[in-house]
Amino acid sequence: MSMVNLLAGDVGGTTTRLGLFERTASRPHPVAVRQFATLDFPDLRSMIAAFLDAAPRAELSKAPACFGVAGPVSGDAASLTNTPWPRMEADVIARAFGLSHVRLLNDLEAMAYAVPLLEPHEVHVLQEGRPAAGAPPGNVAVIAAGTGLGEAFLHRADGRDIAIASEAGHADFAARTDRDIAVLRHLVARFGRAQVEDVISGRGLLEIYRAIHTGPCQASIDLGAAGASAAISDAALAGRCSGCADTLNVFVEAYGAEAGNFALRTIATGGVFIGGGIAPKILPALTNGVFMRAFRAKAPFEALLDSVPVKVILDSNAGLQGAANFCSRT
Repeated sequence: MSMVNLLAGDVGGTTTRLGLFERTASRPHPVAVRQFATLDFPDLRSMIAAFLDAAPRAELSKAPACFGVAGPVSGDAASLTNTPWPRMEADVIARAFGLSHVRLLNDLEAMAYAVPLLEPHEVHVLQEGRPAAGAPPGNVAVIAAGTGLGEAFLHRADGRDIAIASEAGHADFAARTDRDIAVLRHLVARFGRAQVEDVISGRGLLEIYRAIHTGPCQASIDLGAAGASAAISDAALAGRCSGCADTLNVFVEAYGAEAGNFALRTIATGGVFIGGGIAPKILPALTNGVFMRAFRAKAPFEALLDSVPVKVILDSNAGLQGAANFCSRT
């Protein structure tokens, strides 16, 4: 029988990862991890049951569990923002599987708890930064675009790391350039308002394309097809369509600007970490200078932002690992 001490999950709008973990002195060790398409199941409870049926035999009775959820958490319940699942309730899940207790976190809150555990090979450095000599570790900001846009930060106080969730992805989009203004007008006409998430997310790429792409698409993108966002970024990175390249450029610039905004709001001298499923797939577009120029263009605070380490999280299981890390501490 496997030595399993906890169950963890990273519940996203498109993809969900579940894992059984063993506590260790450093970071929880995965015993079994599996990835699911979220909408293949009617709810989290049925997905957990399927996972446990296929996982190595393990004694979970009275073990704790923690799930990062892509939506707001209220008390011991949460709902997915972009997925029509029923409301998740911690006590219902605990009773169904005989767990000692279940904690629900916002998914970016969970990802923030993974940051202190990340190894050098699990990140790509966009900016080394210049941490102040002799200063204690500062706050860390985490921003992640995928199905939606999540933002959270790790507040460091009295030697402890406390992750704080937000719904900043649903704040108003701040246009900076003429092309941003075109996107803003398009979104207001289409939805009544422009959220940051309407620009910086998978569907945001589609909206930018609709707003600024003119003339025939050299890559023949079908906006109604599954995977259209990935097709736009692939065409842009391969140089097959100038309009797709413009679309990705606006996306990356907006992403960098919002990351810089969040760094200022949280005074993230400990670093900004870019998570989510999109960033690793468009890494060449994040490393060509556009992202970091927009990140730093915050006069009179360019020097402050130039000192902040900025890193892309490459580990797709970071949210799951963070949920397990939080669970192992409780």
